[in-house]
Amino acid sequence: MAATRRLLQCASTRISSAGARRNYAGLPQSNSKTPSSSQRLIELESDFSAHNYHPVPVVFSRANGSTIWDPEGKRYIDFLAAYSAVNQGHCHPKIIKALQEQVEKLTLSSRAFYNDKFPVFAQRLTNMFGYEMVLPMNTGAEGVETALKLARKWGHEKKNIPKDEAIIVSCCGCFHGRTLAVISMSCDNDATRGFGPLLPGNLKVDFGDADSLEKVFKEKGDKIAGFLFEPIQGEAGVIIPPDGYLKTVRELCTKYNVLMIADEVQSGLARSGKMLACDWEDIRPDMVILGKALGGGVIPVSAVLADKDVMLHIKPGQHGSTFGGNPLASAVAMASLDVIEEEKLVERSASLGEELRIQLNEIKKQFPSYIKEVRGRGLFNAVEFNSESLSPVSAYDICLSLKDRGVLAKPTHNTIVRLTPPLSISSDELRQGSKALHDVLEVDLPNLRKINAGKAPVSHLTECDRCGRNLYA
Repeated sequence: MAATRRLLQCASTRISSAGARRNYAGLPQSNSKTPSSSQRLIELESDFSAHNYHPVPVVFSRANGSTIWDPEGKRYIDFLAAYSAVNQGHCHPKIIKALQEQVEKLTLSSRAFYNDKFPVFAQRLTNMFGYEMVLPMNTGAEGVETALKLARKWGHEKKNIPKDEAIIVSCCGCFHGRTLAVISMSCDNDATRGFGPLLPGNLKVDFGDADSLEKVFKEKGDKIAGFLFEPIQGEAGVIIPPDGYLKTVRELCTKYNVLMIADEVQSGLARSGKMLACDWEDIRPDMVILGKALGGGVIPVSAVLADKDVMLHIKPGQHGSTFGGNPLASAVAMASLDVIEEEKLVERSASLGEELRIQLNEIKKQFPSYIKEVRGRGLFNAVEFNSESLSPVSAYDICLSLKDRGVLAKPTHNTIVRLTPPLSISSDELRQGSKALHDVLEVDLPNLRKINAGKAPVSHLTECDRCGRNLYA
C-alpha cells in the first residue's frame, strides 16, 4: 500500500511539474528593434534545440544569390548551397514571386481534394524528365521512403516475391536520409548506433563495383526488388563511379528484373553539370527521386518519378502525405524548374565546375602533401586532405578558417571538404573561394596545428559496424 502511494506521489509530481513548465502565453516581449547577436542566437539554439547538428558557428540573417550576411552585417560566400537545395541561388526573385503570389491565393488543400496547381506541376515534371507519373512528397528522405515502398510493392505484386521477403540492395557509403528505413541500409555508425533494431531486407555492395552487384543479383535476384544508389555519392565525399558503371547497372537491373532507383536528391537538377547525374552515361532509371533544389531553397518539395507499371502498384490509402503536392509547393517547384532552364544552370554548372577544379588542382600542386585529391563534376566538388600530413587538424578546422576568411563550406568524414556553391555564383566569387582555401593552407595551418596540438590524430578511416571494414579508405 505504501509503495502504491509513493508511485502515485511520483506520478503526481511529474504531472504537476510538467504542467508548471508550460507557458502558452508565448515568449517574453523583446525589443524587436535590437536584433540578437550571432553569439546570443547560437547560445539560444544550443539551449533550446536538440543537438543533432554540429554547425559551423556562423548565423545566416540575410541572403541573396551566393552571398550570406550574418546579424552583424559580415558578408560570406556560400560554398555549400544548403546541400544543393539552393542551386538557383538564395532568394531567387522569380521563385520568391511565385511563392508570394500563390501564398495569397491557396497554400494547402491536402490530397483529400484536388487543387489547381499540382496537376499542372505533375504534367510539367513528368514531361520534363520523361516519365509517366509522379508521386509528390516534401523532403528528400520522404522521397526515398516512397521509392522503397513502391519497389517492395512492385516486387511482391509484379515480380511475385514471397510475402515479407523483398530485398533492397544499396551501396556502401550511401546517404539517403536518416529515417529508420534508410539508416537500416547505412554504413554510418553515428546514424545507426543506438537506433536498433534496424529493419531487415537490405543488402550492401561496394559503390562502383558492378561485379559485386551482379554476384548479389545472381545469388538473391529472385527476391531483390530494387537497387537504390546515388549516381554521385554526396555525403561520402563526392565519390564519382568508374566510367561505364551506370550503364552496366542499367543492364544488370534489366537482366535480373530489378528496379533501378536513382537518388538524385542532391546530385540532380543541374548540380553535376547535367540535369540529372545519370545523364552522364545517358541511362534511364526505373525510378528517380528528386528533392532539395526542386523547392528552390524556399519550401520542401520532393518527388518520385516512375512509369505506370511501377507507380500504379500504390493504391489509395497505401501511401501519402498531407502536404505532398500542395499548391504552394507546386507553384514554387514550377518556378524553380523555370529558373534552371531559363538561366541555363546545367551549362553554367558544367563551365564553372571546370573553372573551380582547375583552381583547386593548382592549389593541390602547391600543397601536394596536404591535398590528396580534387574531384567533382559540375559544381559538385570536394577536396580530400591527407589525414597523416594534416593531422591533428581536421576538415572541420579547415572550414572554421575558411569561415573566418568569408567562405562557408562543410566537412564530411574528417578529411573532406565539399565545395558545392549555388549555381548562380560568379567566376570572381569562385576565385575568392579558391584563394581563401590557398591562404588557409599557406597562412593559417601552422597556427591550427598549434591550437590542435595534443588532440587525437585525425583519421579518414571508420570501421563499419555492419561489415567490419574500414570505409572511405
